[in-house]
Amino acid sequence: MRAVVITSPGGPEVLQVQEVEDPVVGDDEVLIKVEATALNRADTVQRKGLYPLPKGASPYPGLECSGTVVTVGKSVACWKVGDQVCALLSGGGYAEKVAVPAGQVLPIPEGVSLRDAASFPEVACTVWSTIFMTSQLSPGETLLVHGGSSGIGTFAIQIAKHLGIRVFVTAGSEEKLAACKNLGADVCINYKTEDFVARVEEETGGKGISSVLQQLGLQCRYLTTESNYDAGVDVILDNVGGPYLQKNLDSLGMDGRLFIIGFMGGAVTEVNLSCLLARRLTVQAAGLRNRSLENKAKIVAEVKKHVWSAIAAGKVKPIVYKTFPLSEAAEAHKLMEGSSHVGKILLIP
Repeated sequence: MRAVVITSPGGPEVLQVQEVEDPVVGDDEVLIKVEATALNRADTVQRKGLYPLPKGASPYPGLECSGTVVTVGKSVACWKVGDQVCALLSGGGYAEKVAVPAGQVLPIPEGVSLRDAASFPEVACTVWSTIFMTSQLSPGETLLVHGGSSGIGTFAIQIAKHLGIRVFVTAGSEEKLAACKNLGADVCINYKTEDFVARVEEETGGKGISSVLQQLGLQCRYLTTESNYDAGVDVILDNVGGPYLQKNLDSLGMDGRLFIIGFMGGAVTEVNLSCLLARRLTVQAAGLRNRSLENKAKIVAEVKKHVWSAIAAGKVKPIVYKTFPLSEAAEAHKLMEGSSHVGKILLIP
């Protein structure tokens, strides 16, 4: 089969299509003939040599795909040859075929094309496992998503709004904010021109005390009155990391939960911890790729139960920005790293 090989750690130019051996299909796996795969930021980190592969994972990039089942392992009873599916992968999506544990395979959501279905598994499993399964985000609460125009962001906006949650987003341009607004975001903040901490506090009933404290050289709302602790959102989904940690804590209300899924801005920072105690805050973090097969299967089952019905009802739609052939994987990576896109970027074998 043909697959995109990372010839050496480096820039997009190190991605080369080569002829490689077909995947070996285990007893508990299915082999999928790939219709499409979708790019994720983790793919660019892997390409740079900064994302070690989980044990046993395919060396080729690609954390999700859609396609048709062509081989079924002898222990698999839930899928058959010819089924059209999409799947959460540990790697290998940038190829014509990929072997996947049966528990990580999903049916194509009703009303979605086979190709566009490739845009859902990674973002759906990431968002559902973090802010819903772990942070227990509930109807009537508030959510702040950084990078609202990303694949993760565009999905999170839609599913949260469907579940009755007030959604705040940050993005770096008015065009991206407009796209987020069209998807249902309630409060759209340009992080390049506006202090998102002050805006969140203002929109949630605060008196702007955080901004005053910061002007005085003080960090964290631990000096505020009990009545102002309720200002802030309930849950934040963050992929920036270190530079945003203090700001995120300052943007949370009482019993707020911060979930970190990436470190695009860096992993090291200094923080005043007093606000965690004063407002009973929780800081959580997790990846998806390194979880056990059992844990991934549980997440996939939860996504099928809670998310697929929302997609079938038209409440959550695939947001596909552009599609490239597999041979142009390098160009697709350049587009992703340029951050001008909204939603997902697909590759077609």
